[in-house]
Amino acid sequence: MKKVLSAILLFMMIVTFSACENSESFSQTTKSNAEKEQLKTSADITTNSLESSDLMNTTKANKILIAYFSRADENYGVGVIENGNTQIIAEMIADETGGDLFHIERDTPYSADYDECTDEAKTEQNNNDRPTLKETIDITEYDVIFLGYPNWWGDMPMPVYTFLEENDFSDKTVVPFCTHAGSELSSTERSIKNTTGATLLDGLAISGTTAQNEQDEARKSVREWLDNLNLSE
Repeated sequence: MKKVLSAILLFMMIVTFSACENSESFSQTTKSNAEKEQLKTSADITTNSLESSDLMNTTKANKILIAYFSRADENYGVGVIENGNTQIIAEMIADETGGDLFHIERDTPYSADYDECTDEAKTEQNNNDRPTLKETIDITEYDVIFLGYPNWWGDMPMPVYTFLEENDFSDKTVVPFCTHAGSELSSTERSIKNTTGATLLDGLAISGTTAQNEQDEARKSVREWLDNLNLSE
């Protein structure tokens, strides 16, 4: 009887030890897998961070300004808006490049009403006016200037011409971008070149409705465009 009890006790000890050993092994395996997953996640985050900062790293040698004219209030195709179409794209470019923003503003704002604004802007264009700006900026320290504007009747708004003519672009690189309702850049690139004499890179045109209502698509277009500019060269 004692031999039977001893055998049973020995068997129970072996089973208990094996269970503990298996439990510890499972715990170690789980911990190892968790550590691997954590390392993988950290690596993914690092990779994504590097990708998103690639453009900033390649352009940090260039001092960048994003100067833009943009009008909010009532706009064609998008109704009454808080931020102008071109402003939205300008801010995306600033996010991607780390550049400084400058809002080109008419000293006397255009009317908030679309039809009245249209009359004011069309009269300015017909008269080839150069309206006074609310603020100016010294562009001397900048190497690359992104220039943004809406396409109004195949041309830039007149305040943009004021900005261009008040500054010296002779040693600058200018990169145009515009929002539009179908006319894209029209002949604005040639107008910029003739007015400034600057080195011009390929421009970007995004519809106003895309800027307002399809911002993921707009940002994708901005990123692809910036990648192709090779600003680091």
